[in-house]
Amino acid sequence: MDITPQSLVVVANRLPVDAQVTEGTEGRTVTWRPSPGGLVTAMDAVMRSNPGAWVGWCGTAGLELDPFTDDSGRTLVPIPLSATDLEEHYEGFSNASLWPLYHDGVAPPEYHREWWATYEEVNRRFADAAAAAAAEGATVWVHDYQLQLVPAMLRAMRPDLRIGFFLHIPFPPYEIFRQIPWRRQILEGLLGSDLIGFQRKTDASNFRRTLRMQLGMQTQRTFVKVPGTRADEPERLVRAEAYPISIDSADFEALARSPEVQDRAAEIRRELGNPDLLMLGVDRLDYTKGIRHRLRAIGELLDEGELDPTRAVLVQVASPSRGRVELYQAIRDDIESTVGRINGSFATIGHNPVIHLHQPQPREEIVALYLAADLMLVTALRDGMNLVAKEYVASRFDGDGVLVLSEFAGAADELTQAVAVNPYDIDGLKAAIMQAVTMDRAERRRRMRFLRRRVMENDVQAWAHRFLDALTGSET
Repeated sequence: MDITPQSLVVVANRLPVDAQVTEGTEGRTVTWRPSPGGLVTAMDAVMRSNPGAWVGWCGTAGLELDPFTDDSGRTLVPIPLSATDLEEHYEGFSNASLWPLYHDGVAPPEYHREWWATYEEVNRRFADAAAAAAAEGATVWVHDYQLQLVPAMLRAMRPDLRIGFFLHIPFPPYEIFRQIPWRRQILEGLLGSDLIGFQRKTDASNFRRTLRMQLGMQTQRTFVKVPGTRADEPERLVRAEAYPISIDSADFEALARSPEVQDRAAEIRRELGNPDLLMLGVDRLDYTKGIRHRLRAIGELLDEGELDPTRAVLVQVASPSRGRVELYQAIRDDIESTVGRINGSFATIGHNPVIHLHQPQPREEIVALYLAADLMLVTALRDGMNLVAKEYVASRFDGDGVLVLSEFAGAADELTQAVAVNPYDIDGLKAAIMQAVTMDRAERRRRMRFLRRRVMENDVQAWAHRFLDALTGSET
């Protein structure tokens, strides 16, 4: 089908739905299910109230599909990616080069010229599709580290557009960013935007400083002076500022208040033997999430007798992630080995102190776990935001529960009444866990009131409106 040009175009690595292909006697059948990931979850809520076009990969390698309109009125524009594209653009340059680099080198990044060439080619494909989907003078919102070249490519084709870019992960200091061989191309790609959004003020500051140091550009407060590429092209001002993302807070609270989820929360505690202490970790399986540090702290607290292995339990949900990347396979093996050692030392018949769930959980089950848990452990070594922390708070309509939150997660800037922790400091992490365990009810409820006020007032709709209003010049 032809694409009806839209006044709002979202460009992201994934569509909000994944294609599921079934081969039958009557031919191929394609069905759709919601895509995983925080970006899709956040933007899906925004697009429900602002229908437009969404450009992204359909979730299946080698599948070419025409654009279509879904039940909510959005135009979905699938971008075909081959197995080689996925290996070199997504698993390669995006997640073995950029991801570790942007997370301050928590793992060593790799650089390969063929990965970079594919990254450029895939970005061009996304830019071409966005240009075709955008109406005259439309607003185009490009998302995340997989598509950093799209803004400049799009501006060259469609100078009439208002182009925004939002980076969902951290932006590293100049001293780390400068090691990438194609640093200039990435910076110039981003500067095709009118507005570049970051999760934290430090990320925006790192970016502006990198422009000064690497490209010699002038910055003034949150603005960057970008010279024209031609003699007759005037200087542009590009805004680079923090716009911390959030969640659909009311939706999480409504789900938590449903009788089915409340019944399931009570059932979870019964299934676990009604422990005195239920701790919870919910993460994508990734070396940035600090899961190993968390397990080490819990293991030592059990060994030292600070936690009773018969009355305390940690439920760790670690959803599969990038399973074809060797490093992620090693992380899974290490976590499973650590869980096995802890349970081997402290398990009793009918009770394991650590429950490890390495499979995706339905949203209703996650919210039931949030509601059942006494402690939420978010121990990321580096994280752009960490929406799990906000989801936990939004789900706790009962006003109880304690959030233990890494100071290296972007959420720490807003959720200042969480128990802050440096996950690299195992003794400090243990002390924070015990502070949360022994906190009296009045203090727990005081802290949770503050956290809930921040999360409920600053929801995903407020985030999107702030960004789009700044991009279109309609902010007050």
